[in-house]
Amino acid sequence: MSQQHSAAPAPTTRPVPAVATVAQRGDWWRDAVIYQVYPRSFADSNGDGMGDLEGVRSRLPYLRDLGVDAVWLSPFYASPQADAGYDVADYRAVDPMFGNLLDADALIRDAHGLGLRIIVDLVPNHSSDQHEWFKRALAEGPGSALRDRYHFRPGKGAGGELPPNDWESIFGGPAWTRVTEPDGTPGEWYLHLFAPEQPDFNWEHPAVGDEFRSILRFWLDMGVDGFRIDVAHGLVKAEGLPDLGSHDQLKLLGNDVMPFFDQDGVHEVYRQWRLVLDEYAGERIFVAEAWTPTVERTANYVRPDELHQAFNFQYLATEWDAKELRQVVDRTLEAMRPVGAPATWVLSNHDVTRHATRFANPPGLGTQIRTAGDRALGLRRARAASLLMLALPGSAYVYQGEELGLPDVVDLPDEVRQDPAYFRGAGQDGFRDGCRVPIPWTREGSSYGFGGGGSWLPQPEGWGELSIEAQQGVPGSTLELYRSALALRRSRPDLGAGDSVEWLRAPEGVLAFRRGEFVCVANTTGEPVTIPSYGRVLLASGEPAEADGGTRLPADTTVWFTTA
Repeated sequence: MSQQHSAAPAPTTRPVPAVATVAQRGDWWRDAVIYQVYPRSFADSNGDGMGDLEGVRSRLPYLRDLGVDAVWLSPFYASPQADAGYDVADYRAVDPMFGNLLDADALIRDAHGLGLRIIVDLVPNHSSDQHEWFKRALAEGPGSALRDRYHFRPGKGAGGELPPNDWESIFGGPAWTRVTEPDGTPGEWYLHLFAPEQPDFNWEHPAVGDEFRSILRFWLDMGVDGFRIDVAHGLVKAEGLPDLGSHDQLKLLGNDVMPFFDQDGVHEVYRQWRLVLDEYAGERIFVAEAWTPTVERTANYVRPDELHQAFNFQYLATEWDAKELRQVVDRTLEAMRPVGAPATWVLSNHDVTRHATRFANPPGLGTQIRTAGDRALGLRRARAASLLMLALPGSAYVYQGEELGLPDVVDLPDEVRQDPAYFRGAGQDGFRDGCRVPIPWTREGSSYGFGGGGSWLPQPEGWGELSIEAQQGVPGSTLELYRSALALRRSRPDLGAGDSVEWLRAPEGVLAFRRGEFVCVANTTGEPVTIPSYGRVLLASGEPAEADGGTRLPADTTVWFTTA
């Protein structure tokens, strides 16, 4: 039987696992499994080809049955959608393409009724150029007080025709755009680390901080359980906005502290935010998207008076290699232990190539890959990597569709692409659309159950055979592997909790560690290996077999044992 799916009919009902209510789990975030929903690609309730909040709400029972603790929603705010909602025009409104505030309220209430928590995205580094502040700043011209809430500067050169400094946009090209003033003349420049439609806020201005503390309260009063903070490392810029003195600056990202990223002043912002959050009952949390040069600098964001979690991008970017994985696990646990924060583990998200495709390709290609590679190999490694991730102490993040073993769609036609970086030339790779293709729910239908009117990005032929319907109830399917892993993780106290692992001796290319009565062994090599039998097999991503004095572990396979 295929590990991915089978033609066997899916059952129409499933037993509902016992789920703690939202109020029952203390310190829930320390070992939580949090599921990322990309709303436009999850479920479409009205047949317009675009996912929406009502679609997410209708599928909450699926997420409850999957066994996750919380749902993180990518942005659904009012937005011109220049960057798929990460260009926010109104932080207190739902974009009509996703619904309205009543839909958001109903989703939050239903999630809580199912024992799920809701985390919403917050985008504080920049707004949309259609935000009321920015529109007024342009209309009022030079000297407008509202321009001080962004980074407006005169240009260099005799006529101000050159950008104020040499910073480059993450999406390619200069990080500055010159405006046309109300009188029709070329005027000042404004800073945008991303697309020109995303002007950066000036966090030195007190009105910006006041506004975002008010936004936090708005959504906390709505009942959300936390915030994922987009570009959490980018709010504060170095004083004077100094030149970087280098071109091709993207190659420096993640290796050095940049004058526009990971500045120490950002931490005072989060201390102020934490004071707001702590006024609310129910253990609400902050999660940082913080790209930093080292995991030790990431730990600065999760000190006791700041944020609760930070994404572990060092782990995400690690190849399927036992030595490299052990090093990043050790460094992560060591960095988080002094600040008392849980480690986080993540393999995929809406900005990187899905790990089933990354691991299908040769190492060294990075996190955005354009080739399908060996899909069978990629799926085998992805399943093994997922079991390894879910066995580590701390909190794990699952990106929608990875529980189906979905690959990236690497062959989307150019004319359907919507990633703004794709149209900017020398910037990010621009191929993030491949991980954002709407997920399949059924074998058949115009969009494989996503909705009744097609999908905003085309789904590949055969997508239905990777669907929930095709995998549900099928032993050995990737969906059932995830369900089993999450059920075991929830039922066993030695999974998820704690801040350390006990490494065991293992053959080269194999990781083995103990946590209480639990042992995880991952074979990252392309060959079978014989390992000791550590007890009863709880779960495996492949098919281990008894061998002389031990267990024969197939290539690219992870197995969980219990010694009890």
